[in-house]
Amino acid sequence: MARTPSTMLDLGTPAPDFALPDLDGDIISLEDFQDAPALLVMFICNHCPFVKHLRDALAAFGTEYGEVIGIVAINSNDADAYPEDSPAKMREEADAAGYTFPYLIDATQEVAKAYKAACTPDFFLFDRDRKLVYRGQFDGSRPGNGVPVTGADLRAAIDAALAAKPVNGEQAPSIGCGIKWKPGNEPMP
Repeated sequence: MARTPSTMLDLGTPAPDFALPDLDGDIISLEDFQDAPALLVMFICNHCPFVKHLRDALAAFGTEYGEVIGIVAINSNDADAYPEDSPAKMREEADAAGYTFPYLIDATQEVAKAYKAACTPDFFLFDRDRKLVYRGQFDGSRPGNGVPVTGADLRAAIDAALAAKPVNGEQAPSIGCGIKWKPGNEPMP
C-alpha cells in the first residue's frame, strides 16, 4: 500500500475557488458556503484503503458537523483508469457510507491542483474568511496501526476555528494513496 503525504499547503492561503458537479449533476461552488462559519474541503475517493479505514468516521463526522460548518468532499481521481472512482460508483459509495455532505466530481483535476491535494484523504479547513487554518490528518489512525479512529486532530482544529481561537500550528500531514492523475496531468514539483 503506497503512502503519500499531503503537501501541507501554507496556512493562511485563501480557499481556491471551485464549481464542480455533485452526484445529481448540480454545480456546487465555494460561494455556496459563504455563510458557513468554517469550510472543510476533503479530497477522498472510493477505493483507497486509507479512505476506507475512515469511511464510517467520515460519515459520522459529516452528520455531526454538517449542520455547523460547510463540508464538501471531492474525488479527483482519474475515473477512466480507476473505474471504481466513476460517478456511478461514487453514488453507490455515498449511499452505502451514508455521506450527508456533497461528494463532487473533479474530472479535470484542476481543483485538486489548485488545492495542491496530494493524497486521499486530504483535509483542508478554512475559517470564516476562507483562509486556511488546518491541513493535515484526520487523526493518527492508519490501516493496521491499531490507533482508534477519532478524528481528534480535525475536531480540535474545527472547534478552535468555530471559537475564533488560533488553530494549533503544529499539524501532521495526512497520509494516504496518491491522487490518481490522468497522464500528463501530474502537478509540477
